[in-house]
Amino acid sequence: MALHRIVLFYCFTPLPDPEAVRLWQRTLCEGLGLKGRIIVSRDGINATAGGELDAVKRYVRATKEYPGFRDIDVKWSEGTAEDFPRLSVKVRPELVSFGAPDELEVGPGGVVGGGARLSPHELHELVATGAEDGDPRREVVFFDGRNAFEAQIGRFKGAVVPDTSTTHDFLAELDSGKYDDLKHRPVVTYCTGGIRCEVLTAHMRRRGFREVYQLDGGIVRYGETFKDGGLWEGSLYVFDRRMHLEFSEEATTMGRCIRCDAPTSEFHNCSDPACRQLTLYCSDCAASPETLRCPDGCIA
Repeated sequence: MALHRIVLFYCFTPLPDPEAVRLWQRTLCEGLGLKGRIIVSRDGINATAGGELDAVKRYVRATKEYPGFRDIDVKWSEGTAEDFPRLSVKVRPELVSFGAPDELEVGPGGVVGGGARLSPHELHELVATGAEDGDPRREVVFFDGRNAFEAQIGRFKGAVVPDTSTTHDFLAELDSGKYDDLKHRPVVTYCTGGIRCEVLTAHMRRRGFREVYQLDGGIVRYGETFKDGGLWEGSLYVFDRRMHLEFSEEATTMGRCIRCDAPTSEFHNCSDPACRQLTLYCSDCAASPETLRCPDGCIA
């Protein structure tokens, strides 16, 4: 039986012809039988794709032949092409939809003006240094760069989780003033694979956050390094049919069923076709259309 894998990667680099890159990526994936979601913009590429291992390896090798993508950091995980409904390759104004394409500057070296990168080990060193200083102002703040619902099943210990339903909400959150007390503290942003927090750090620095870092490789790379023996707690939400993944058998179940409060990491859509709200349900409550519904009524 053939082995299958899913790869996740992104690269910020100026692309003079995003449409040509889109056509090339679609033709490449179709020829290899891969499915997934690939976004191309003038600022680079963001891709998640799955299929037979040999085909995925050939896809990665071919993608790296493009000069701007030569140094992409590819993250591998268990999964197949069937974890995706289809192959989607699109050109969009932004790789990450913050709603401010003209604010972001991208050069050959990536995002201009972003926060310093920290490897998982360097992150631990920064946290330890802040604790040793004994000054509360030097204690590291983890800032979740994902949508708030993703943090329901996993996050870094003590993390600040902004009130965001989509990435588009972040700039309004930052401009609201509710995080101004963090502007003089060391802030580490994190997200699934690194792309959202790379852009977020640039937006934060533009808004007066003085010491901002990004977790290089995101939660995925951190989980590969420390499993569940570090500062991460719970499961990682992923945007495919797997819905979540764990880094070890010791992973904590942090999510709670919206109906009965039982521990769960399983997201389901409300059974009402007019609603389809994605929410946490335990297996018992998800088993019946009557209980697989928003308990306080669906949001119109």
